[in-house]
Amino acid sequence: MAPPRIYVERTLALIKPDVLHRAQEIEDIICRSGFHIVQRRKVHLSPEQCSDFYSDQYGKIFFPSLTAYMSSGPIMALELARHNAIATWKELMGPSNSLKAKETHPDSLRAIYGTDDLRNAVHGSYCFTSAEREIRFMFPDVTIEPVPTGNAAIDYLSLFVNPTLLAGLTELCKQKPADPLTWLADWLLKHNPNRPDIEEKPI
Repeated sequence: MAPPRIYVERTLALIKPDVLHRAQEIEDIICRSGFHIVQRRKVHLSPEQCSDFYSDQYGKIFFPSLTAYMSSGPIMALELARHNAIATWKELMGPSNSLKAKETHPDSLRAIYGTDDLRNAVHGSYCFTSAEREIRFMFPDVTIEPVPTGNAAIDYLSLFVNPTLLAGLTELCKQKPADPLTWLADWLLKHNPNRPDIEEKPI
C-alpha cells in the first residue's frame, strides 16, 4: 500500500510593524507548528506599495488607516511551506480582530500579540491565488528556494521526498520496465506531491 500523498503549499506571512521586535518569538511558534520558513525579508514599504499590496481592500473605510499603519515601520515577510499551509496559518493567526481573538482563540497569534482589529500582529494570505500573488509581491527577485542543510534537510527529505520516491521505486521493482530511468521519471512527474489533485465533478 502506497503512503499517503502529501501536498506542500506555500503561503505568505507578514509580521506587522508594532510587533516586529517580537519577530523571533513569532517565528519560533511558526516553526514549532510544522512550517518551514522558505524565505524571509525585512522591508519598509511605502504607502504606495502598501496600497498595491492591499489592492483587494481598496475602497473600504479602513483602507487609508491600513496603508498608513503598514507603512509606518519595517515589517517581516515570510514565505511559509507545509502541508495545508494556507488553512493552518490562518488557524494559527486567529480571527482578524485581536479583541475577538482573545475571547474565542486565546492561544492564537493575534490574541497573544495583537491589540485591535488594525494592529493584529500578523497577516496571512486568504487563498491559494492571493498567496501566489503576495509571495511574488514580497519576493520579486528570488526564484530559487534555499537548500536546507543538516537536520532541516533530513526532516525535509523524510517528510516531502522519501515517501514519494519510495513508492516510485517500489512500483519500479514490480513493473521491471525496459527503460527504468525514463519510467521512473515519468512516474515521478505523474505522482508529483506538489501537483494539485483535480476532481472532475459530474455535470
